[in-house]
Amino acid sequence: MTAKPPAKLAAKPFTRVVKWLVRALFAVALLVVLFLLCAWVGAAIPRNSGWQEPETGITIMVETNGIHTALVLPLVTPQKDWRGDFPASDLPQPNRDYTHVSISWGEREVFLNTPEWTDLSPATALRVATVGGDGLLHVAHYVRPAPSADHRNLRISPDAYARIVRKIEANLPPPGQRAVYRGYTDYDVFYDAPGRYTLGNTCNQWTSNTLADAGIKTGWWTPFAGGVMQWVMPTQQ
Repeated sequence: MTAKPPAKLAAKPFTRVVKWLVRALFAVALLVVLFLLCAWVGAAIPRNSGWQEPETGITIMVETNGIHTALVLPLVTPQKDWRGDFPASDLPQPNRDYTHVSISWGEREVFLNTPEWTDLSPATALRVATVGGDGLLHVAHYVRPAPSADHRNLRISPDAYARIVRKIEANLPPPGQRAVYRGYTDYDVFYDAPGRYTLGNTCNQWTSNTLADAGIKTGWWTPFAGGVMQWVMPTQQ
């Protein structure tokens, strides 16, 4: 009869697995903490630190839903008529008297398949966090949006606004050469857009980069919405 191995020897492989799992979990937790710390520090470092809001100019909005940020721009100004790039005919409800467009950039699959954040699957979240994904532009049309804690007015110079326009235009394939995707409501839509979404280049980083390229004060690295919004004073009601 073959003798059974001592219990201590049989337990060694299991012990090694447990130790490996503990170390792996510790490493993941450490990476998460380091990422959050870097995000906090990066968002606190200003770009264009000398910028001040002018007394007169063009009023835009920076909006957030707590996770995602967007720029809300007048539909028509002397600098830009967005109706050519984002025609209301692309919308399910094109006949409202729209006055503004909300423009943001993000990850394609997350945008298209998660109308609610509760729809975001763990597999998709893990993929986006590790390998990223293709970009997509989200455009919503508004009628006289009211300022609030999550929709903050920001007055900028005409030159700064023109630079924002040029930055967004650089993310637009020509009409007729881009796909249009149904949005979440009857007043929003998605468009093809260049760029690769990664943890270092998130939707909120796109917002702050667009502001920074126009010379406006904002955070250096802003993967989270709060890192963008902390630089825009709440609108006084």
